[in-house]
Amino acid sequence: MTTVALIDYGSGNLRSAEKALQAAAGRLDNPPEVVTTADPEAIRKADRIVLPGVGAFAACMAAVSSKPGLVAAMTEAVQQRGAPFLGVCVGMQLLATRGLEFGEHPGFGWIAGEVRRLEPADPHLKVPHMGWNDLEVRRHPLFEGVPPQMYFTHSFAFHPAEDAAVVAVTNHGGRFASAVARDNIAGVQFHPEKSQAAGLALIGRFLEWKP
Repeated sequence: MTTVALIDYGSGNLRSAEKALQAAAGRLDNPPEVVTTADPEAIRKADRIVLPGVGAFAACMAAVSSKPGLVAAMTEAVQQRGAPFLGVCVGMQLLATRGLEFGEHPGFGWIAGEVRRLEPADPHLKVPHMGWNDLEVRRHPLFEGVPPQMYFTHSFAFHPAEDAAVVAVTNHGGRFASAVARDNIAGVQFHPEKSQAAGLALIGRFLEWKP
């Protein structure tokens, strides 16, 4: 049986992400085992990895880094072995080179770019950006057959250095990357675990993704 490691570093959306992964896995003919873990050995061996996240960039990066061997194990599995990876919300933002939330803080640097505060051109649009919004999807296997509307809750957005890394954009008084991907690495700014059928469809695509 294949395994999906859901990284447990204290993220607030861990349990809802776990339930969504289990629900999407249960729809497959050969469902993978979803393992919620911070164990480096389990992460090194996992067939797929999901990194959830809510809150501030620096706090999430500090929490991930505080778990002994966690970042090294993810790096080995994803960067060296090529295990498919999905980052969700702040889990996506940590892919960046740096985050500019309450100062400047380094990220994983797996996809070059930076995380900056949303600044809608329309002053009537609120930050945080919360609620359902549309995706303008560029061709990518994760989004094939997936409804292009998801649930968001965030104040910062990832701005990749290369446009080729952007696979979906969303408008909230200005366009921002709502999904990024490079090789076996993908990230989504929205919350699939809160996006009902559309979110489960996206997770299902990830569980079958062969980059």
